[in-house]
Amino acid sequence: MENQEYSVGLDIGTTKIVAIVGRRNAHGKIEVLGVGKAKSLGVHKGIVNNISQTINSIKAAVSEAQSSAGVPIRKVTVGIAGKHIRSLQHSDYIMREHPDKFITDDDIEALKDQVKKLVMLPGEEIIHVLPQEYKVDSEGEIQEPVGMHGKRLEANFHVVVGQMGSIRNIARCVREAGLEMEALTLEPLASSEAVLTKEEKEAGVAIVDIGGGTTDIAIFKDNIIRHTCVIPYGGGIITEDIKEGCSIIEKHAEQLKVKFGSAVPELEKDSTFVTIPGLHGRPDKEISLKTLAQIINARVEEILEMVNTELKAYGAFEQKKKLIAGIVLTGGGSNLKHLRQLANYTTGFDSRIGFANEYIANDKNQYLKGPEFATSIGLLMESLKIRDKKQGAETEELVEEEMAKAETAAAQTEAVQQAQPTAIVQEQATVNEQQENRRAKLTFGQSLMEKVKKFFEEVE
Repeated sequence: MENQEYSVGLDIGTTKIVAIVGRRNAHGKIEVLGVGKAKSLGVHKGIVNNISQTINSIKAAVSEAQSSAGVPIRKVTVGIAGKHIRSLQHSDYIMREHPDKFITDDDIEALKDQVKKLVMLPGEEIIHVLPQEYKVDSEGEIQEPVGMHGKRLEANFHVVVGQMGSIRNIARCVREAGLEMEALTLEPLASSEAVLTKEEKEAGVAIVDIGGGTTDIAIFKDNIIRHTCVIPYGGGIITEDIKEGCSIIEKHAEQLKVKFGSAVPELEKDSTFVTIPGLHGRPDKEISLKTLAQIINARVEEILEMVNTELKAYGAFEQKKKLIAGIVLTGGGSNLKHLRQLANYTTGFDSRIGFANEYIANDKNQYLKGPEFATSIGLLMESLKIRDKKQGAETEELVEEEMAKAETAAAQTEAVQQAQPTAIVQEQATVNEQQENRRAKLTFGQSLMEKVKKFFEEVE
């Protein structure tokens, strides 16, 4: 199988590292070829804090994905998150040299490149420059300026910024795992590709991706990205709270959270208990599910309050910016029982759980249905987009080359056709000259015969 036929998304998370190999089928859906999953040992709250362990985890996940897909993995699209991520709004413009020609993708890229030259704080680097709305000359609120005419091209941008050191650490881990980083994508943007519909983005929606170490937020309105941020708390801190509150080991705390955890204590009975085995012969420990829910509820409410703060910062409670589609909860943390009800109550917005398998064609056993795969599937979709764009550009170049060849051939043919009449005239002139010579010779011969004849007549 050729490398051009498939793409790979690599999610380097706090609790797990996932590699998904896939390609687009004839119907435009994604066919997953293989999945690899490994425990993440060197990442804390979305930031690499142990290079060697992270490299080993990436190798393990990629090796499993290669084995299940039966293809070699070389290029990957990688996700980035972490508390160092921040975003800002910026407006910029360019003056076009040839306003008589229509605006092209090259003009858009030139404007983006200009924004990328913005001076950031020491140690920061721009990750994404996302156009929101364009303005051509005096005409504003344009979403697609390509094909229009104008001298001044202006746009509002959502700029995502991260710490240079964190970005370099991720790149190094990927490189030393024997891979090439095709692109680096903000994780909430990747998740939104996998779980949000175009209608939701148009109406206004916030995606809240609750991972192991961070909770990532992206807000869309009028099909435009409006706000992004990363909250440095996720499912891992809930596990820590259970571990401390119930005085048990982390492994048992995680199992309790996943199997019996609830975000709403009022929906749990006081009389329901779960038994945790004691360590090394110590007596078993009984834990009330209501007590467990109370511990979970305190931390989840704190996270949701932070989400609420970000919604207010965007202006989601204003009439013009209202999120009609509400909130979409995704990521592994969204599997928590009764989380949706608590989110509805805390934020005042309707919410749903975002499943990541809507665009997957061959997920018959529902393995990828879990919201914990939202980011990795979104990264795969982003990788496929990059691949499609490159192939489209290559096809366009081939078409331009063929058109250039055709134009050259046409010009040569025209030149030949223009040269042909001259050649015909010259040839005709040569024929005429030959005929004239023949006539002259014939006339001279006849004159000579006449003179000879006349001479003999006179002699007689």
